[in-house]
Formats: sequence, structure tokens, C-alpha cells
Amino acid sequence: MSTRRIATFSIAATDGTDWGVAVASKFLAVGTAVPGAASGVGAIATQALANTSYKAEGLRLLSQGLSAEDVVEQLTKADDGRDHRQLGVVDASGGAATYTGSACFDWAGGKVGPGCACQGNILAGEAVVDALLDSFVGSGGPLTSRLLEALQAADLAGGDRRGRQSAAILVVRAGAGYGGFDDRMVDLRVDDHETPIPELFRLVDLWRVHFEEPDSADLIPIDAEILERLRAALYKRGLVSASAPREETLDAFQAWAGMENLEQRCRSRDLVDPLVLRVLAGQLKVR
Repeated sequence: MSTRRIATFSIAATDGTDWGVAVASKFLAVGTAVPGAASGVGAIATQALANTSYKAEGLRLLSQGLSAEDVVEQLTKADDGRDHRQLGVVDASGGAATYTGSACFDWAGGKVGPGCACQGNILAGEAVVDALLDSFVGSGGPLTSRLLEALQAADLAGGDRRGRQSAAILVVRAGAGYGGFDDRMVDLRVDDHETPIPELFRLVDLWRVHFEEPDSADLIPIDAEILERLRAALYKRGLVSASAPREETLDAFQAWAGMENLEQRCRSRDLVDPLVLRVLAGQLKVR
């Protein structure tokens, strides 16, 4: 049997709207192997000497209404390599289960909480999994943020005792994929990096700028002051004259937003997203 084990720590979780997995490891491109999720069905993390078929088969079983515990039992019972596997599952209703085979390398283990399964192997210690669980259970806000914060807390608690290399996050929501055609809302990976978790935070920030719908409460009217800010920033970019009228300025602003892939946040000619204002002014880097 191969000894290329995915020594890692992960959390599979749901808040009832989104389902997702966050993972980090001293292993190249951990995000290609560990996470699996389907909206309204569940989330799965498979690791250690990972059996990646657990993802498709586990989600199939979850879609039939099996609980997380039943899915773990069926997957591992049918696998002769079960002693080398590690698995975390969350089902549609938030039920959670985790499994650690007897041959996984120390420290290895998992714990469950409301809506989450936390697990890891070749860790600095049990405190790493405790940090995953405590951070997630004690936090609020979007699932994406809670998963990232849990990953960071676990890393600060010692993480993978061999070091750091890669990290990934997968979050699904019905119709939230690109163009509304699938459920893959957030699907980001850091395959090889000295500080993969901070880099993953940066990528999620970029995702928010480019793909997240702005909160309508945050939008501000384009009055004379805001119009002048837009005009001045566009003028510095050579996109309008210093005295361009309102409609010309707004046309140029919309064209610039489209070229920068920010049209998701610029759907109104009467309101503007302050986040986009920061990007236009060069106060927030988007690449």
C-alpha cells in the first residue's frame, strides 16, 4: 500500500444554507483530493491515505437520505484499507460524523459539533482539532468566513506537525456557481505556498470583490461628491476628461468595471459599492 498520506487537518460543515470543507496540509495541492460537497446534500473530507471515491459515493448515499454516521459506516465497512483512512461527513440536516483508522499516524483523531466534523492526522496534537471545533462553534457569519477562521485557529494551535504547503476551501449553495449554472459558490486552492492559509484568505477576499453580491445596505448614492470622486479616479486612468459630464462619467465607470470583472457589483447607475470605489482609487488590489 502506498505511504503517500495526506497528513492534514480539515473541517466539513454546514450552516443550513451552505455546505463546505476547508483543509490545510503539508502536501502538494491538498484541495484536489480532500473536499467534496453538494448543496442540500452534504459535505465530505477524505484524507490520510485518502480514498477519493468516498466523495462521490458518500454524496450519493447522502442524497438518498442516509445520515452522516450511516455514510461513514457504509464507506469504511466496504473498504479493505479503512485502517489507513480518515473521513469527516456532514449531512443535509447538519448531522456530523468523523472516522480515523487505527493505522493513521499520530496525532490523529476527530471530533464533531453542531453542523461540523473536524479531523486531522500527523498533527502537532489534539489541540489542533479542538481549535477547529471551538472556532467554528463559537463563530458567526457566512460559512466561508467561519471555515477560514477555523482553519487559521487550527494552524495557530500547531497544525500539521511536518509544516505547511497547501490549503483549500470549497463552499456550495444552490444556484450560486458562476452564472447560476451550478452550486460551486467558492472553490479556491493554494497548491504550493510557504504560508498557504494567509494566501487562501487573500484569494477569498478577491472572490468577494469579483463574485459576491454587494449588500444593498452598503451601497451609496452617486451624488455630486461621489460623482466627482469617480470622475477624478477615471481621469487619472485616462478614461475621461477632467470635466466630463455625469452620463459620460458613468458610462466610463461602467465600462471600466466590466473590464475589471466587477460588473457584479456595479449594476446601478444611481448607487455605487464603496468596495468598488476603493478598487478604482487604487486602495484595494484585485490581482
